[in-house]
Amino acid sequence: SIASADMDLNQLEAFLTAQTKKQGGITSDQAAVIAKFWKNHRTQIHESLINQTRWDNVFKNMNWRVDLKAQLRHVDQINTPVAIVEMELGKNGQ
Repeated sequence: SIASADMDLNQLEAFLTAQTKKQGGITSDQAAVIAKFWKNHRTQIHESLINQTRWDNVFKNMNWRVDLKAQLRHVDQINTPVAIVEMELGKNGQ
């Protein structure tokens, strides 16, 4: 919960206080250890989570255009815009 919310020190303190008051929760000593660990390793933990959830693919290129239909059997479909989008993805580092 701490890592996924990327809690700041105030949020962390409130969260750990709530966990110590909860029945079957953590002790105040455990809360102190967790707080110290989070303060020292917050950046590395956050970066690790981002790297684990990032796609391997990277966005390389995009082409797009909008076409208007000028002649159709049904008059109500004339000048109806159609968007065509082409996206190119590639592996990270390639």
